Amino acid sequence: MDEKPFETLNVIPLVDVMLVLLTMVLTTANFIATGRIPVSLPNATQAKVEKQKDRTIELTVDGSIYFDGRAVTKEELPGRLTALPPETAFLIRADRAIAFQSFIDVADILKRFNFTKVAVQTKAGGK
Repeated sequence: MDEKPFETLNVIPLVDVMLVLLTMVLTTANFIATGRIPVSLPNATQAKVEKQKDRTIELTVDGSIYFDGRAVTKEELPGRLTALPPETAFLIRADRAIAFQSFIDVADILKRFNFTKVAVQTKAGGK
């Protein structure tokens, strides 16, 4: 048995594999960068969007809390929330001059009841 050491290494298959991997990376990088795959959605004659009405919680400067336009205390608010399903959406409208702790108290009550769809209304334009 006459064994010779490797005198040359055939790199052509390795280059082919690397080109395929590079092609796959560049193709998927476009999807990752945009975050979505571009799709042109079809048109429909009856496009009906069903949206649940948001429940509103308003916090005023004097410390009052309003749930759907009715004044409630911080102690009464959990009683009003028990009958609502966890999918209920809430819109919090807080005056800019309120104590931050008042906002956190309301947010904590919503979190305790596992409400995750909570939005805070702001005014556009700043200042």
